[in-house]
Amino acid sequence: MSDEQKETIQTMSNQDFTVIMETYGEAVWNYSYFLSRNGAVADDIAQETFIRAYKYMNNYRGESSLKTWLLRIARNRWYSYRSTSFIKRVILKPEAISDISVQSAEDEALEQSLSTEVWKLVYQLPLKDREVLILAIHYELTMEELADTLGISLSAAKSRLQRARRKAKELWERG
Repeated sequence: MSDEQKETIQTMSNQDFTVIMETYGEAVWNYSYFLSRNGAVADDIAQETFIRAYKYMNNYRGESSLKTWLLRIARNRWYSYRSTSFIKRVILKPEAISDISVQSAEDEALEQSLSTEVWKLVYQLPLKDREVLILAIHYELTMEELADTLGISLSAAKSRLQRARRKAKELWERG
């Protein structure tokens, strides 16, 4: 990103930031939902992501794409949210909610989007493997953007993606 583009982003107006929210809002919410598996939590994380992005826009260095930067903020917000004692005390365990028969609109949408065998397979993988595959395949991040979003080195990102693909292939061959 050129210095001129960075300066434009760092001095943008509220209307310009609204365009960013409209452009990347769905991607940030979907990624937040992928991490949390809860629509209300995804709403909170997405909102916090854009609040933080607006607050710290002057810290955006342009070393990665704006989308990558926003996804990384969303990921960090998820880990902060997950580590709070409130979430540990209040959020119900999966066993406790398994008797609930009403399915939310978000759950129905997720179920429809996961209808293909490939996505069902991806969701059987551990979180680290799922996350790297979702970012690489669905969000089409480059290896550099993937490493930046996950906060790991480029070689670690390559290794993690290769391992996730191998595990997915093994599941596919077994199933």
